[in-house]
Amino acid sequence: MNKFFQEESSSIPVYAECDILVVGGGAAGHSAAIAAARAGAKNVILIERYGYFGGDVTGGYVIMMPNLSWYNKSFVRGLQEEWFTRLSKIPGAVRAPSLEEIGSTDPVLVHAFSGLHDAVSRSTFAGCKTPQLVRSVYFEPNYLKIEMDKMLLEHSDSIRVLCHSWASKPIIEDNQCKGVIFESKEGRQAVLAKIVIDATGDGDLFTRSGAPYQTLADGETRSSTTALVWRVAGIDWDAFCEWSERYPKLRQAFSAGLQQRVGFRIAPIPTNSNDMCWMNNWHAGRDCAKIEDQTYTEMHTRDTIYDAIDYMRKSVPAFRGAYLYDIAPQLGTRCSKRLTGEYVMTANDFAFATKHEDTIAWHSTICQINDCGPVEIPYRAIVTQKVDNLLAPGRHLSADNVAIDWLNLIPQCTGTGQAAGVAAAVAVADGTGAHDVDIKKVQDILVEQDVPLPRNAKFRAKDPSYEALVEEKQYGLYTEMARKAREEADKASLKKFRQW
Repeated sequence: MNKFFQEESSSIPVYAECDILVVGGGAAGHSAAIAAARAGAKNVILIERYGYFGGDVTGGYVIMMPNLSWYNKSFVRGLQEEWFTRLSKIPGAVRAPSLEEIGSTDPVLVHAFSGLHDAVSRSTFAGCKTPQLVRSVYFEPNYLKIEMDKMLLEHSDSIRVLCHSWASKPIIEDNQCKGVIFESKEGRQAVLAKIVIDATGDGDLFTRSGAPYQTLADGETRSSTTALVWRVAGIDWDAFCEWSERYPKLRQAFSAGLQQRVGFRIAPIPTNSNDMCWMNNWHAGRDCAKIEDQTYTEMHTRDTIYDAIDYMRKSVPAFRGAYLYDIAPQLGTRCSKRLTGEYVMTANDFAFATKHEDTIAWHSTICQINDCGPVEIPYRAIVTQKVDNLLAPGRHLSADNVAIDWLNLIPQCTGTGQAAGVAAAVAVADGTGAHDVDIKKVQDILVEQDVPLPRNAKFRAKDPSYEALVEEKQYGLYTEMARKAREEADKASLKKFRQW
């Protein structure tokens, strides 16, 4: 419609003032608030639209964290690993190869974990031809909700939490972000801040700030899909895996039949409990930031659940007693709007093992180019152009429409969120803007918070074996895919040079 309503100007009351304002309490935002407090920040506000924290993790039921390790090293640590340290104290809350078991080629253990997706290396591209265990963690989301609350309550002297509040507009003055306007049951109010962290996942703030950004990812990728996850109980996952191994053609027919029954791609995925699985799904060509696509995904998925469970019961012996356990309370989001930051990550970062002086996360990821090896994520990938004091960690970080598919998973949200929180704390303490933060201080504090970082003196002194491993394993660039990617990149560079 081209019809408009002219809103009257009004004075908006200031609800609070703070040093650091984090908008969005998902994996990135929750991590940013905790990391900032642990880095010495004393006046942090965290705004969350729901009544719980974790976003896609606890609300969207993305209940497994993949590829946290490479060979025998745990690369995704810090706050991400702390989640599982806490959850491991709760009986049955976590199911995964332990930190001591990663990299093991013990055939008994490898077979025991083979039914857990990504808990065993992808042998097609593995530099080690023998399958080995990978730190991929399955967990109960409701327990994590409680633990995330506890983490915030432990820092209640530094972090003020505003639940059921939706930030709607950034306050921009002289190309600096000064705070946000938010809506709640109390009406429209403002929070003023020295540094703002947009952890909304869809760039709700930076897209309204004047900073450049891109829209939906490549239509062929996972990122261009939406989901509504639901869980099925009354099953026997181990028996399902045995049936699948014994009858591979029937397993393929089951997958095809289930997809035909619901009309979109869908797949059962294990959980921390053998008697339950979660049903992930992919609605192609849907944008998780568009009302029509959000509504369609929610309603259309729920409309197919009865049919899907009926088919599961009838077709697979391990699913005879299947029943609906629960439906995720929020939409499964993957990609919509992405920051065009001071650095845009591409497939070349994976194919060439690009080194950055401002690396804030060194993560093993799901990318077959470099055999799921660690890639360096620079601070510049979460820094907005044109607008200062506005950081954007999480699934909307700065990456092109191919690389975003490997960088918008929960571990990367957690890692970049933790880095954003530390950077904000350092900037406030030093009286600088987010663009001018002392990155060396940020990196040192991240290492103190158990984050592995390459070429950092503190981390090298702590454990030099990480850099030795990536050198020995050629940064994972022994794959045929990496060789072809480098060839294509070189051809593209040569073509540009000739055109110039």
